[in-house]
Amino acid sequence: MSYMISDECISCGACAENCPAECIEEGETKYEIDSELCVECGACRDVCPVDAPYEAS
Repeated sequence: MSYMISDECISCGACAENCPAECIEEGETKYEIDSELCVECGACRDVCPVDAPYEAS
């Protein structure tokens, strides 16, 4: 299962900068993860200061 980013996102960009799959882009109100490209590594979750990335179920 890929990761998603909750509304808790503060758009700091830490997740996108640290994503080895380069699957995270800035959206209108928060960063968004392309589930087709996500390799489920958790790097985004590890660097997020507000724990916005979560595993989609």
